[in-house]
Amino acid sequence: MEARAVTYNSYLKIDELLALQQPRSDGPEHDELLFIVIHQVYELWFKEILHELDHVRALLDANESHRVQHTLKRVLTILKVLVAQLDILETMTPLEFQSFRSRLEQASGFQSDQFRQLEFVLGRRSAEAIDRFPPGSRARAALVVRLREPSLWYSFLRYLEREGYPVPDEALSADPTEAITPSPALQDVLVRVYKTDAKNSELCERLVDLDEGVQEWRYRHVKMVERTIGVKPGTGGSSGAGYLRTTIAPVFPDLWAIRAQL
Repeated sequence: MEARAVTYNSYLKIDELLALQQPRSDGPEHDELLFIVIHQVYELWFKEILHELDHVRALLDANESHRVQHTLKRVLTILKVLVAQLDILETMTPLEFQSFRSRLEQASGFQSDQFRQLEFVLGRRSAEAIDRFPPGSRARAALVVRLREPSLWYSFLRYLEREGYPVPDEALSADPTEAITPSPALQDVLVRVYKTDAKNSELCERLVDLDEGVQEWRYRHVKMVERTIGVKPGTGGSSGAGYLRTTIAPVFPDLWAIRAQL
C-alpha cells in the first residue's frame, strides 16, 4: 500500500491538537478557552526550553562556547514570549476568571512538572518537590532523572575548570539534590574571569541574562495573580501570590554576588 503524503495537518497532528482544549464550565464560559490555550502553550514552551538547555549542557561538555551563546539567545527569546503571554492573560478580568475558576478544582500551575524540571536543570533543586507527584507517574519519573543528572550550573563550572580556572572543590562536589549555595571562593574565580577573559565573561553574562529572564517571568506571574485574585489562596492549595513572591530569587547567586567587585 502506498504511503500517504505528509501534510501540514498530519505532520503537526492538527486534529489531535485542536481536540485538546476542553472547557469544563457550563456554556462554556467565554474566557475559559483563552485560559486553557495560554497554559497549554506554556507547557509547549517549557518543553522547548528544556530541550534547548539540555543542548546547552551538551555543548558545554564539548567546550563549544560559541554555540552555547547562540542557544542561550534562543532560550532568552522564548522567555520574552512567555512574559508577553501574560499580557494576553491579563486581558481577562477578575470577574471573568471567577466565572469558571471553581471548575479548576485542585488544578494549579504549582503542579507543572515541566516548570519544576526547568528549576532542577538550572540548579534550584528540592527532593521534596518530587513528592507532590504520584508514584509511577510520568512527571515523577522525569523529575527523578532531573534531580540526579548534572545541572546547567555544574556543567558550566566543569567547563570553567577545563578552561584552566581553579574552580573550588566545594562547588564541584556540592550535593546535586540541594539548591546552589553561594561560594566566596568561586566568586573570586568568577571575578578573575570577568577581568581577564572576554570570551568567558560574555558567557557568564548570558547566564545572568537567563537568570534574570526567569526572574522576570516569575515577577510578572506574581503581578498577574495579584491582579486576578488578589490575596486569595491559589488553586491546588497553594498560598497564591504570597508563595509565588518567595520564588523570585537568583538561581545563579554567585554571578550576582560579584557585581560589587567588578
